[in-house]
Amino acid sequence: MKYLSQFGVLLALLAGCNSTETGRSAAEAHEEAAKRKVIIVTGVDYPGHNWRQTAPALADLLRREPRFQVDVVEKPEFLASPQLRDYDVVVLHFMDWETPDPGPDARRNLRDFVSGGKGLFVVHFACGAFQEWPEFRNLAGRAWDPKLRGHDPRGPFRVDIADGEHPITRGLEAFETDDELYTCLAGDRPIKVVATARSKVDGKDYPMAFVLTYGKGKVFHSVLGHDVKAICNPSVAELFRRGCAWAAGLEPVRK
Repeated sequence: MKYLSQFGVLLALLAGCNSTETGRSAAEAHEEAAKRKVIIVTGVDYPGHNWRQTAPALADLLRREPRFQVDVVEKPEFLASPQLRDYDVVVLHFMDWETPDPGPDARRNLRDFVSGGKGLFVVHFACGAFQEWPEFRNLAGRAWDPKLRGHDPRGPFRVDIADGEHPITRGLEAFETDDELYTCLAGDRPIKVVATARSKVDGKDYPMAFVLTYGKGKVFHSVLGHDVKAICNPSVAELFRRGCAWAAGLEPVRK
């Protein structure tokens, strides 16, 4: 009886260990399933923008947000795929320079994706991703207008926080960056500007980051991020992570 009793205790301990392990695995699986799925769409751009370097840098900084699962696709035509609906946020990181945009199916799919309640994050020259699509100006809030002056000469400038109470910028302070200060956006859709910078060329303030809603979806648009150096600026990386979280319907958390 003594040995049977000890054997029973051993079995109980083993069962407890197994249940603990099972519980841990279930918790991990639940945590993984709860992550917001982010897809970075890249693969073509103006030759001065090396997407082969900037896309991995962008993915790396977003993966530092533990609530994200980040994938990268190098064909903008992916936007036409039904697989798009598997994601929570689309990050546009391409520009249809001297190539057609991904086409009417991609436009329709992206529009429905955002208007149906998903998120959109537009980075730098992706403000010109759909030059042949008038509705893109409304979807992105503002879009590249080739008739306007493109940007100040590449160099250092200060980014000011325009709205310190917005969830994306709450607690953030003005910062210095070395980037292209875009002056080329056009559009009349109501937007909420959360960060600005003053041009050294004309002395005017221009939006560096802003947000809007499109149907049921959230859009975060930032024209910062010309190259790896600009993207990896700690304050820019923080702004990008927070903006993407907000677009995903998450409360931005300061790192």
